[in-house]
Amino acid sequence: MYQPTDLKKGVVFQLDGQPYKVIEYNQKVVGRGGSIVSVKIKNLINGSLLPKTFKGQDKVEPAEVTLKKVQYLYSDGDSFHFMDPETFEQFDLTKDIIEDASGYLKEGEELSLQFFDGKVINVELPKNVFLKVVYTESVVKGDTTSSVLKDAELETGITVKVPSFIKENDVISVDTATGEYRERQK
Repeated sequence: MYQPTDLKKGVVFQLDGQPYKVIEYNQKVVGRGGSIVSVKIKNLINGSLLPKTFKGQDKVEPAEVTLKKVQYLYSDGDSFHFMDPETFEQFDLTKDIIEDASGYLKEGEELSLQFFDGKVINVELPKNVFLKVVYTESVVKGDTTSSVLKDAELETGITVKVPSFIKENDVISVDTATGEYRERQK
């Protein structure tokens, strides 16, 4: 069983027999050490969003999900195609299941799919991914402080803020949970 404080962003749990994923998490501590956890959750079966509040002593049931390692093959616009590298079984997922993960998917990369009752409900990305910078503004000479951030478009089409010393064709690490730059690949 989970405590409400375990329901951080991205956690999958079960409520009334349905799997939910935490989209937003907020905790408020009240008197005598108690706390109230407010979450925005997404039903992974029908896609509906729901606000939910838990008190500190509530128990939350983990979802009975299984993980399967897959390889990302390609996207044809409406569907994303994955393959189990051992059985060669293929899975086609729609944009509503993929959501923001599409910006971190690179052809040939391995990741995990989450299953609930035999149905794919979620894409589990690695914590960090390495992506190539395809476009970024040039740095003004003399303005090389690392605290200055600029936009960089990556090979998957997403844009992230990067330090000014990053240039085109650099490969950078991006945190998939926050979408933030981590480091330049050495």
